[in-house]
Amino acid sequence: MISASPVQPQAAERGVEESAVFAKIAWRVMPILTTAYILNYLDRTNIAFAALTMRQAIGLSQTQLGIGAGIFFLGYCLLEVPSNIALFRLGARVWIARIMVTWGIASAAMAFASGPGSFYFFRLLLGAAEAGFFPGVAFYLSTWFPREYRTRIIAWFMVAIPISSVIGGPLSGLLLGLDGRLGLAGWQWLFIVEGLPAVIVGVLLLTRLTDRPEDAEWLTPDERRVVTDRLRAEPKPKEIRHFGPALRDPRVLILGGIQFGFLVGSYGIGIFLPQILDTGRLSSLEIGFVTSAAYAVASLTMILWAGYVDRHGNKVGNLAVACLVAAFGFGASLLFSNSLVASILSITVAVSGVNAARALFWTIPPRFLTGLAAAGGLAFINSIGTSGGFVGPYIMGWLTDKTGSFAAGQLALAGFLLAAAVLAWWLKSFEAE
Repeated sequence: MISASPVQPQAAERGVEESAVFAKIAWRVMPILTTAYILNYLDRTNIAFAALTMRQAIGLSQTQLGIGAGIFFLGYCLLEVPSNIALFRLGARVWIARIMVTWGIASAAMAFASGPGSFYFFRLLLGAAEAGFFPGVAFYLSTWFPREYRTRIIAWFMVAIPISSVIGGPLSGLLLGLDGRLGLAGWQWLFIVEGLPAVIVGVLLLTRLTDRPEDAEWLTPDERRVVTDRLRAEPKPKEIRHFGPALRDPRVLILGGIQFGFLVGSYGIGIFLPQILDTGRLSSLEIGFVTSAAYAVASLTMILWAGYVDRHGNKVGNLAVACLVAAFGFGASLLFSNSLVASILSITVAVSGVNAARALFWTIPPRFLTGLAAAGGLAFINSIGTSGGFVGPYIMGWLTDKTGSFAAGQLALAGFLLAAAVLAWWLKSFEAE
């Protein structure tokens, strides 16, 4: 998970190798955090598969499906900053566990949706419950790992996004096959079975995480000293410590715009990909496996690209390239729309670019945001950015209803990703590297 790195002289004198200490921390915190994020992303996007049968069952148009998918982010964005300030004040362990328990219950409750109104309500509730999870974890990881480890650590955390689709595709296909069991539709089984595990993991997380390195009894005193000394010695050029100035920093606003652009693409394709693949030639389970394969490639791409950037630098430049790759993939999928195989390969390129952009993106804000500004600033960036999660599904649904085809929506996603690439290139002028 973490490769060898230079050993600090103080650490060597005590017989404690720095890379071994941070590897030990990674193996302690990353499995449960990555599992939590797999469940997080699965529970917010599983409507993509549920829609294969739920849309007809409760009477949703494509536009209404897009609104419901996107309205999740209204509750999410409204509570994002307050949630992360609460995390900073109360401690990450308790607050992240609270988030998980409430979103698990809200996700399972989606099984009770009976029409557009209730569908909107439960999606709004789910978004409110999840608010603060990702930026909270990003802030938490920045308090444990110095910057040269963060690209890989964030990548290992964010690999949960494509992995959730690798797992969720076949699983959702199987759960849809339970239609009629115990009087429940397949889509209702999907929400219940995929929602409740978050509650269990949330409770488990309380026993595994420690808020600060200084409090980690599972580290030796020398290991704790290595971590705290290493983090204190880390250079922080032009850092912002307070919340107010963070909101006025142009880098914060540009980063919010970049995330907005690539999340329009991510959620736009994520919510509608199963329906795009539903050509009549594939069963629900086969659609699940095809989706799984695309995101498996995206997972590998994310890890390899993050490792390359950790070795060679230029995070912002690579972020721009990742957005360009995603835009190219969406454009190519339109050129090859008559070939199912070529179209799937092009969409695989698109989701690979989007997921690589995610991993690179979240290593940039901690370079100039610290303390309360990091907790609040990360949440503020995420509040701007995740509104793209509303725009992406909505614009795909609306354009599909208007044109009778998914092509116009995919073209729009490519345009947003091109804009994100331009913003990322502009960010280089602020010396974000």
